[in-house]
Amino acid sequence: MTALPARHLTLYSRAWCHLCEQMREALEPLVREFGATLEVIDVDADPALVERYDELVPVLVCEGVQLCHYRLDGERVRAALARPGA
Repeated sequence: MTALPARHLTLYSRAWCHLCEQMREALEPLVREFGATLEVIDVDADPALVERYDELVPVLVCEGVQLCHYRLDGERVRAALARPGA
């Protein structure tokens, strides 16, 4: 069986956001299980990101595809991390 290529997740969040922290904590087991990488970006550091994601944070993106916001959609994230191809 061939290993799947590692996926890259991007979590758009805010430092003071409790939903963002909850999503990040909930993602940790999935990141470990699939060997994915997780990049956390503070939207408040970039006005363009504030304009795009402001009231939606946390927003989770996998290689350009938005998977969920506010709460982790574990099934959707698991499916994205498990799909073949990169």
